[in-house]
Amino acid sequence: MNELQLKYGCNPNQKPARIFMEHGELPIEVLCGRPGYINFLDALNGFQLVSELKKATGLPSATSFKHVSPAGAAVGLLLTETLRRIYFVPDLGHELSPLACAYARARGADRMSSYGDFIALSDVCDEDTARLIKPEVSDGVIAPGFTPEALEIFREKRRGTYCVLKIDPGYRPEPVERKQVFGVTFEQGRNEVDLSTDSLFDNIPTLCKDFPEEARRDLRIALITLKYTQSNSVCYALGGQAIGIGAGQQSRIHCTRLAGQKADLWWLRQHPRVLNLPFVENIRRADRDNTIDLFLGADCDDVLNDEAWPQFFTQRPEPLTEQEKREWLDRLSGVSLGSDAFFPFGDNIERAHRSGVSYVLQAGGSVRDDHVIATCDKYGIAMAFTGIRLFHH
Repeated sequence: MNELQLKYGCNPNQKPARIFMEHGELPIEVLCGRPGYINFLDALNGFQLVSELKKATGLPSATSFKHVSPAGAAVGLLLTETLRRIYFVPDLGHELSPLACAYARARGADRMSSYGDFIALSDVCDEDTARLIKPEVSDGVIAPGFTPEALEIFREKRRGTYCVLKIDPGYRPEPVERKQVFGVTFEQGRNEVDLSTDSLFDNIPTLCKDFPEEARRDLRIALITLKYTQSNSVCYALGGQAIGIGAGQQSRIHCTRLAGQKADLWWLRQHPRVLNLPFVENIRRADRDNTIDLFLGADCDDVLNDEAWPQFFTQRPEPLTEQEKREWLDRLSGVSLGSDAFFPFGDNIERAHRSGVSYVLQAGGSVRDDHVIATCDKYGIAMAFTGIRLFHH
């Protein structure tokens, strides 16, 4: 099959719509559901991302994609008990598979943004991973294969309409890609830059030049994530996963702030008071996630006022003070930060430092590189210049 007709394009009024191959067969097989135009955009971008993560780290990888940018991306490292709690991972009676751990991390880093995601997996989807996905609000999943048990679980999801795509892992696209805008065809060579090499760390202009192996892994995860994120974009990573992604902002400092706010929220969710919030029984997953975000934000009264709190809690919890939040955030360290292009000013580093960033990987080449380097040196941050820009549109 070299063509697949779609219900409509990005919006219902955009008809006709299809995906097709000019040469050869489509590398995708629809096993369940009826995926749409945006589903395929997310699926194909997401699968490229996890394939590169697997190549760079050797670990099973997963991403949670939403509106053509990742909400989260991770590799299959075991979950700590704290991460299991903040990601609301159920006890399946055994240690989770590495692929399931990767998905739990990818989905859990920013559960608000992941609501209604399209999932991409680097490896054959197993039963553990399918069981984690089943209760989540999600549009579909793409993987190089599915075990019979996993496929049966997905066929029961959303009354059989959940989108399941199998992709040929050996598929290689043509070296030149094309797209149309306003009837004009754009053509460019595919972005095949290799982000798995140690040459990324050859140019270290800062006084601190130490990049431990874990930081190198996390920085590669950040850059590969950015390669498939709408630009401008910045990614914070820690422990084998993205913990904050700022995408599609016109100003780089806004990317850094947005990603930093998400990283801060990820860390604040691990505060003991948040871990022990007294939720009412059978609260819906989306309501619980939204309540946690509001509880930790400036609008906490929306869920803590006298009329609201009984809907969510068995007793009214005391909100964290700004001082308590700052004291907890000051414990966060060892975070890695990647940028899809150079940082033009040191204010990006100032903001990153407040979210525990110790390592930076960016293109370099700004006329203000000296200011950015000096700001890193002020905080003992190690920074490398890659000379590689990763814009994605």
